[in-house]
Amino acid sequence: MTENTIKKSEEFEVYVSPTKPKNESNDSVQSPNYNWYNLTFKRIIDLGGAFGFMIFFGWWMFPIVAILIKLDSKGPVFFKQTRGGINGTTFNCYKFRSMVIEGKENLKQATRNDPRVTRVGKYLRTTSIDELPQVLNVIYGNMSIVGPRPLIVSQNEEYSKKIKGYENRHLVKPGITGLAQIKGYRGETVISHSIYFRYKLDMYYIKNWHPLFDIKIMLSTIKSLFQGDSNAY
Repeated sequence: MTENTIKKSEEFEVYVSPTKPKNESNDSVQSPNYNWYNLTFKRIIDLGGAFGFMIFFGWWMFPIVAILIKLDSKGPVFFKQTRGGINGTTFNCYKFRSMVIEGKENLKQATRNDPRVTRVGKYLRTTSIDELPQVLNVIYGNMSIVGPRPLIVSQNEEYSKKIKGYENRHLVKPGITGLAQIKGYRGETVISHSIYFRYKLDMYYIKNWHPLFDIKIMLSTIKSLFQGDSNAY
């Protein structure tokens, strides 16, 4: 989906302002559906989905992926990085390692055709299998299955300076998947308009959230896993 398509999309007939006046409460930014029983239901879905995945898939998939990673390149199986969480908190986000270890250079954002991505890593990133260890973050409670993509703290600080109201995307837990991801906004975040449209999609999600919205995004995510994603690299 291109930016021009998004501009014309009926989804954005409901305008989400990029700024929040000083006298405007978080309640007007967030969906009115953010109440204790809906959030309890969301947590139940998160835990059910995470434990269900580990019971049916994770117990055999994780060891296979771990072996392939170790055979392909030197280094740990998992990649751990501090990311921004809900309400300005931070947490350790887990992924399968998909790149070679190069010290501080390895902390740089991956780009298309990045030479640091390993052979196994390329497949893991294209299929989003590298993201699966984040089910552990969901179980711990610092992530949800659906929500805005968690970014490193320095990126959040940078984008908050460029986009007014950017911090509002941290009013909810970050997610393994989300509206921006299923709309094709993944991969490198260096183009200003790409960052802005990701932010707009995140805010649309927060403004219009409902448990059924999460389920719809989950189903779209499953579909994209089988189709592949050219923006996952």
